[in-house]
Amino acid sequence: MTSLFASPSQPPISDVDWAQFAESLQPVETVLETAQVAKLSKDYYYFSPILAAQLNAKTGDIVVRPKTEDEVLAVAQACVERKVPLTVRGAGTGNYGQAIPLSGGVVLDMSAMNAVKWVKPGRACVEPGAKLAAIDRVTRPQGWEIRMAPSTYRTATIGGFVGGGSGGIGSVLYGQLADRGSVQAVRVVTMEDAPRVIELRGDDVQQVNHAYGTNGIITELEIPLGPAYPWAEVIVSFDEFMQAARFGQALGDADGIIKKLISVHAWPIPSYFNALQDALPDGKAAALLIVSEADLQALSSLAVEFDGVVTYEKDAESTGKGAAIAEFTWNHTTLHARNVDESLTYLQTVFPYDPELKLLEHMHEHFGDEVIMHLEYLRSHGTILPAALQLVRYTTPERLAEIIRYHEEKGAFIANPHTYVLEDGGRKTVDENQLKFKEQVDPYGLLNPGKMRGWMERHPG
Repeated sequence: MTSLFASPSQPPISDVDWAQFAESLQPVETVLETAQVAKLSKDYYYFSPILAAQLNAKTGDIVVRPKTEDEVLAVAQACVERKVPLTVRGAGTGNYGQAIPLSGGVVLDMSAMNAVKWVKPGRACVEPGAKLAAIDRVTRPQGWEIRMAPSTYRTATIGGFVGGGSGGIGSVLYGQLADRGSVQAVRVVTMEDAPRVIELRGDDVQQVNHAYGTNGIITELEIPLGPAYPWAEVIVSFDEFMQAARFGQALGDADGIIKKLISVHAWPIPSYFNALQDALPDGKAAALLIVSEADLQALSSLAVEFDGVVTYEKDAESTGKGAAIAEFTWNHTTLHARNVDESLTYLQTVFPYDPELKLLEHMHEHFGDEVIMHLEYLRSHGTILPAALQLVRYTTPERLAEIIRYHEEKGAFIANPHTYVLEDGGRKTVDENQLKFKEQVDPYGLLNPGKMRGWMERHPG
């Protein structure tokens, strides 16, 4: 296998009497039934044939489901005393094996810690197991909503999103989770000899933001909220993909139109969206959009400029009834495609800003039907960029590596979704602040071991 996808191995832990371990944690809820533990040890890693081969056999030994921060502290203490690995789990909706234990041990299921503790103008305090949709159900009556969410919005948890996500629906307006201010504060349980709770605020939250749970167990978060606009859903059809792509860029750059989602798909991707077939003409590219209802007229005018045809429109009152457009975008696109053809996998690409989209057009023409264009526009440092989650007709690891290298050599940035190692995906470099924090709060390397290359290189064996 090409070294592009090589990952460091992680040895299994020593024998532990798991029944006795569970008994020692009472009254904390535990699960020892083998099939259930295996189920709760998985995420959507199988989107990648590389990860499927590496992770299919990986499972935890026990699932522990705390309900309070004190129970998390008790679990941390038990793991440290026995040198048992611990892997934190939200809802398991990630795609990169973030929540899959490489060395067995404890799977810490945070789903029971799901309270929305308070809501204030522009921000909320929530527990990590709170589902994103559930947070919105509390905040929207007060005129606020979460700023961004993955396409798994209905099932994903806020802790899992912060720990393993990067952006999603709303990123075209608010940027990404890594941006300053996207997470305002967290409470974190450590894995020291005497576990404790640390509160991180401001820039300090970056020590655990998108760290795969490798350097602390998040037990509480303060997150910013945005105005809860009356959102409308729209589909615009185009004869050619590049028409749709240029429309998407123009819409992203149109500051006067408030938008939450710009998702552009080359044919045949629209053919995979069974619930939307009446709005998706054969052979046409499609733009799936969420915009402020007040901006529908402006949106319609822009679509005409690019020879687009509005084939679907759902007003704010109807949004939430029936099929949700968001659930055909971002990583849900790959899910729907694989439901039709399991040989498909995907890439994650960010193209540089270029109003003419020359590099994007080159890639579309160069690879043709082998790499099928799917764009999600996002804000990065004040600029709207086309980020792609292209579908790839997978053949071999070597060919997939060639496709990735070609993109990178031409100037596109690839966040490799075919590795479970934190630094080898989107980051590309060791985050020294996160590594130093791990050395402080997880000195035995028990948190999600095998996922942080910086730790493994500095602490081999």
